[in-house]
Amino acid sequence: MGITHASEMKDGTLIVTAAGRDENAKEVIDYGRAVIQLARESDAKSVLCDERNLEYAIGTFDTHQAAAQIAALAPNVRVAIVCRPECLADGKFWEDVAVNRGVEVRVDTDLARAKSWLREGGD
Repeated sequence: MGITHASEMKDGTLIVTAAGRDENAKEVIDYGRAVIQLARESDAKSVLCDERNLEYAIGTFDTHQAAAQIAALAPNVRVAIVCRPECLADGKFWEDVAVNRGVEVRVDTDLARAKSWLREGGD
């Protein structure tokens, strides 16, 4: 099925809604690059990725590879990713890899909490 996404800007935040299933690391990296490009083009101050309709299906090695490559390209903006509860462990691993490379990102399962984290600018 692959990853599909749509985006909109709202009050300085790029809101990305993704759906589908990530089939491989390249697909995840391509999605990440598309989000980064949108953030740069829109001069976003923060990014909210609503991935509750996206199934995380790649393994640990591919998750690490994707997070590392996306982190190397990421602009200096806060990023909140919202995923399904059953995907949280994979999402938190992705978060750890990205944070260790200097990206300010938080993965959560609660949309309101993610929005609050973006607004507050802290933990």
